[in-house]
Amino acid sequence: MTHTYNYSAPKKPTNLSINSDLLAKAKDLKLNLSATLEIALAEQVQKAERANWLKQNKAAIEASNKLVEDNGLFSDSYRTL
Repeated sequence: MTHTYNYSAPKKPTNLSINSDLLAKAKDLKLNLSATLEIALAEQVQKAERANWLKQNKAAIEASNKLVEDNGLFSDSYRTL
């Protein structure tokens, strides 16, 4: 499986502005803010990169689907069902 980012890259401090009530509740629950943000951010990055890949490869995907639609799969003759 390919990773969306380098897990071993060094941490970098940053400033964020978030809802104060949400922050208070997270702290009361002793949530690790850095880890939680990294997980959520990684999910969003992966989702955006997937959308970009699909957009960039739309024509090739459509051409491949059309080829299969017109000609079937090369393995169709080997199927037993």
